[in-house]
Amino acid sequence: MNARSLCLLAVAVAVGGAAAVAQRGDDVTIKTIPVRGSISMLEGRGGNIGISAGADGVLMIDDQFDFLAEKIQAAVDALGKGRIKYVLNTHWHGDHTGGNPFFGKSSPIIAHENVRKRLASGGRGRGPAAPEALPVITYANGLSIHFNGEEVRVVHFPHGHTDGDSIVFFTKSNVVHMGDHFFSGRFPFIDLDSGGDVEGFMKNIDRVIEMLPADVKIIPGHGPLSTLEDLRASRAMLRETTAIVRERIAAGKSLEEIMEAGLPEKWDSWSWRFISTDRWLDIVYRSLRKA
Repeated sequence: MNARSLCLLAVAVAVGGAAAVAQRGDDVTIKTIPVRGSISMLEGRGGNIGISAGADGVLMIDDQFDFLAEKIQAAVDALGKGRIKYVLNTHWHGDHTGGNPFFGKSSPIIAHENVRKRLASGGRGRGPAAPEALPVITYANGLSIHFNGEEVRVVHFPHGHTDGDSIVFFTKSNVVHMGDHFFSGRFPFIDLDSGGDVEGFMKNIDRVIEMLPADVKIIPGHGPLSTLEDLRASRAMLRETTAIVRERIAAGKSLEEIMEAGLPEKWDSWSWRFISTDRWLDIVYRSLRKA
């Protein structure tokens, strides 16, 4: 084996080893961020987790990936408020429900009825979920959980990020968990193959903004702990970039031509690893054409 082959082999081994470590989650730290009152946010890998920890125990919103479940459990245990009484899924994607098989063994899972249907049938490269990973309490429009001294109001917002999204309002703490209806400071992923819709997404954001007081704390599905102004900035991005694509479609432009033209420079910073500018333009184009 020559030197070049040895070098390539070493690179392959190193990359493969790094991938294995990442898959095990050895490189991930679960960070606990106090939000307000009994509410905290857990950051790790995948969707942000919301926690209500108080006299009644723990309510957990979303649970990231299966390989992080024990680390998430340790972070919850460190809060010192007892066991997880309920797990609530904001939608069905694996970076928000991957821990369901672990946590569902001891805690009932709550979610919109479409979340159970999609997890049970599989999809996006995943087979049908194990029975313990499925929500056992489902709803069509929403429900309330009276927990840790406040009403936790869960509301279904249809055809936004997917067809099974819920937003969670902590009515006394003045905190809201947006799930993937909010990617703070970045282009969102809208799952058109799971009932998502760009215009529906924007309508849902408009509705939420009307419901929120100025000093609300917002836990986004992805990104840092945020404010109402951050959510309004996201809405402005959605409105402007969607209007640009709509105008170009009306002018007869193809998707390739729309991508070539790009977006104004002020939106460059919203491009990120998962949703680049080109991918965002593709999502908006396909959603508008489908409509």
